[in-house]
Amino acid sequence: MTTAKIDTNEVLVDCQSVWKIFGKQAPAAMDAVVNQGLSKTQILQNYGCVVGVSDVSLHVRRGEIFCIMGLSGSGKSTLIRLLNKLIEPSAGKILVKGKDLTSLSPAQLREVRAKHISMVFQSVALLPNRTVLENTAFGLEVQGVGKTQRNLVAEQSLAKVGLSDWASRYPNELSGGMQQRVGLARALTADPEVILMDEPFSALDPLIRRQLQDEFRQLTKELGKSAVFITHDLDEAIRIGDRIAIMKDGAIIQVGTAEEIVLNPADDYVAEFVAGISRLHLVKAHSVMTPVDAYKAAHPGCDIARLSKTTPEADIDELIELTMKSDRDALAVVDNRTVVGIITPRDLLRGVQGIPNEGVASPAAHELEPSL
Repeated sequence: MTTAKIDTNEVLVDCQSVWKIFGKQAPAAMDAVVNQGLSKTQILQNYGCVVGVSDVSLHVRRGEIFCIMGLSGSGKSTLIRLLNKLIEPSAGKILVKGKDLTSLSPAQLREVRAKHISMVFQSVALLPNRTVLENTAFGLEVQGVGKTQRNLVAEQSLAKVGLSDWASRYPNELSGGMQQRVGLARALTADPEVILMDEPFSALDPLIRRQLQDEFRQLTKELGKSAVFITHDLDEAIRIGDRIAIMKDGAIIQVGTAEEIVLNPADDYVAEFVAGISRLHLVKAHSVMTPVDAYKAAHPGCDIARLSKTTPEADIDELIELTMKSDRDALAVVDNRTVVGIITPRDLLRGVQGIPNEGVASPAAHELEPSL
């Protein structure tokens, strides 16, 4: 496997106004959507068709873990199957490394799946009569790679997921978590640039699930892979994802970081989704800090240089701990040796509630003394 320098601005997966309508009259229903603007309910009533994915546009950058979440029936599993054309879209474009999947021949599509994009399902579907090593090497076997070479690559993948000692065992000798590791190793063996994960950990016990979530994120980042991760669990999406897309009725309602979604939900549906989520490790200092000039105006004579220092990325939990240890009633948020804001107890309470400070867009900056 190779690990290249990551260009985080490069878009590997690009969905452009993608639709998927299921049913015998799907073409007519799609035409009605475009020309008449019929709703999902009207499409079902008039054509007996189901809108699985509705006008979805998104992009996944190199090195990014992009989580798609929603309740059952929201369209998330349909969407991920569109990303490697396991399902044919009704309309729109899906580009992988600039290649439109809808325009590729069967041979070209197989090449994209073999070299650029791999998938791990909720049901790992390991071959029961093959060893862990043989299951891991299966994708390369299909590509015609010789046994010695494919086994060598498979062994390296198993080592990355901690299963080197289980290479000669069979799937029925493995726990559910270990089987999921084999599925991930099998996907990694092809050295894809994008890994698609369809609720791979949902059937596992909570402790094993959290462990695999952390391992997956760490491994993906170490190898410089991109991932699209489907889940119905917001806690899982927050734990794993760099960005999160929330789906409802086949459409994407909001895309953003966990912090952005929690602090600025796009509508009541998203707000209800995030209502029970703890903000302690999500909300950062840069989102709730008070602008320096506003703080100085309210506290004339305050010596900012004597305040305890923190960073813009410190979360609420860290900020509370620092405040408890400090003999001052505020913290200075420092970025590149410059005070960019002040954190007060009121700001901390605002962060716990998930309320951003609207006045932090362009706070005045004050240079620190060189000794600080």
